[in-house]
Amino acid sequence: MSETHTQAQTQQTATATVQGWLSNFDQALQAQDIQGVLALFNEECYWRDFLTFTWNLKTCEGKDAIQAMLNATLENARPSNWQLEGEATQNGDVIESWFTFETAVASGKGYLRLKDGKCWTLLTTMQSLHDFPEPRNHHRPKGAEHGANKLRETWLEAREREEAELGYTQQPYCVVIGGGQGGIGLGARLKQMGVPTIIIERNERAGDSWRKRYKSLCLHDPVWYDHLPYIPFPEHWPVFAPKDKLGDWLEMYTKVMELNYWSSTECQNAHFDEAAGEWVVNVKRNGEEITLRPKQLVMATGMSGMPNVPTFAGAESFAGEQQHSSQHPGPDAYKGKKCVIVGSNNSAHDIAAALWEHDADVTMLQRSSTHIVKSDSLMEEVLGPLYSEEAVAGGVTTEKADLIFASIPYKVLPDFQRPAFEAIKQRDAEFYQKLEDAGFLLDFGDDDSGLFLKYLRRGSGYYIDVGACDLVANGDIKLRSGVGIERINPHSITLTDGSELEADLIVYATGYGSMNGWAARLISQEVADKVGKCWGLGSDTTKDPGPWEGELRNMWKPTQQEALWFHGGNLHQSRHYSHYLALQLKARMEGLETPVYGLQPVHHTS
Repeated sequence: MSETHTQAQTQQTATATVQGWLSNFDQALQAQDIQGVLALFNEECYWRDFLTFTWNLKTCEGKDAIQAMLNATLENARPSNWQLEGEATQNGDVIESWFTFETAVASGKGYLRLKDGKCWTLLTTMQSLHDFPEPRNHHRPKGAEHGANKLRETWLEAREREEAELGYTQQPYCVVIGGGQGGIGLGARLKQMGVPTIIIERNERAGDSWRKRYKSLCLHDPVWYDHLPYIPFPEHWPVFAPKDKLGDWLEMYTKVMELNYWSSTECQNAHFDEAAGEWVVNVKRNGEEITLRPKQLVMATGMSGMPNVPTFAGAESFAGEQQHSSQHPGPDAYKGKKCVIVGSNNSAHDIAAALWEHDADVTMLQRSSTHIVKSDSLMEEVLGPLYSEEAVAGGVTTEKADLIFASIPYKVLPDFQRPAFEAIKQRDAEFYQKLEDAGFLLDFGDDDSGLFLKYLRRGSGYYIDVGACDLVANGDIKLRSGVGIERINPHSITLTDGSELEADLIVYATGYGSMNGWAARLISQEVADKVGKCWGLGSDTTKDPGPWEGELRNMWKPTQQEALWFHGGNLHQSRHYSHYLALQLKARMEGLETPVYGLQPVHHTS
């Protein structure tokens, strides 16, 4: 029997297995036979739901959690019509497949993994609301108005009227604070869903949050991972976009997606008017004070939140320059200067390398270990199967890649990631040895699960190497590791081992605090504490204290503060999760029932 024939038989068997499972699942759900549903799951099982049952982003781990979720949600969700999409595939002892389904108010799509004929992982995601389809494909607007009409309004006139009215004579339903890639992508989703929205951005132009960073900055994630909603980057776009090029794309995107984007506008403060059920948001736009009254408020100030600027004894006496990495202008002014970079993650390496290229004397101060992964290795061993030219050629669209990645519950994601990072360890063993020989402190995460888990747990502690590590390994960038700062002097830094570093410039590449720091500044500390820490999984690893949460804290889902939402993350997360956040806001605007199951309790305030 040929190998091709055997593969076809395996696929037929896998497809039949999934069809049978989906049919039994559909029947049990429609009969509200929860015990019958549970019988279709393995003892180790995970159901990750994006809105369709829970109106939340929620992972149920184990049969007891699934039973509790269904007891609370099944009657309202009324799921039906579970259909296999395409053919199932078999990978070892796991059968995987796509499927579609419907609820009372929405259409859904999901991904299923079976082991021994029973469910191991299940992803269910809301794709669209039945009664409120987006105006695309068969629903796209006509554009031209045929016939005669003395009151005809052109597209330009309508657009100018909208810009003149929204925020003045008409109130937006939603205000998004922060007009970087996150706010822009979410704004595009909301625009397409017909949700009147104003995006507040303090910079003069869309894209300035990238343009104003250090001049050597390029994206560290590849183009296939970084597309915005609706308009993908063109096929000639570079794999790693330079910051100014990305800034120009965001500015163009904001215009062609017809977003109500208020640049040169700063939010002064905001509070929730309980009686009116709306926010009071005071902004200053080009010097004019305006009060907005949206029903929903989204903080899209960036996953990183407020800059962490450490305080050291004697800092006020320093005669040179001190700046956080977010304020670093670039290397041009520092030729021949003694520059100390406090930190050893992405920004620290990028800034150190650019300063070295401009003939500065650079020392990196590494206070704790860093996870390093070479860009090429990350592309080939980790991202490639989902986000690459080869993946696209194999039929893995951006949408499919996002859902496949989302289908892996965070509890088991370390097990999925470890083999790839173990392969990278072996592949780049000589590279890592050189770094360690130079005194660099390396790690692969607390449990050797690599970059993505470190990012999800704490949003820091790693560098995707695009060349700076060679400069560290060969001593071009000097390294002091395992020490901290004792005090800062007028022209030097005294380290905790008693040694001294001369310095003309100190760059604090020391990361950022939780996003709820912006809520404290713009709303109140009380509200910031009420919603609690943003980001992290509760993995009980470094900088991600337990208990286990199962999803990222407070991101893209309801919080403990009514009508307050948080949106952020990298370009991939902003693209994918903006869809679910926009659907939640649209459903509320249209008055749909959105009973939230499993609203997250607060365990940490910062």
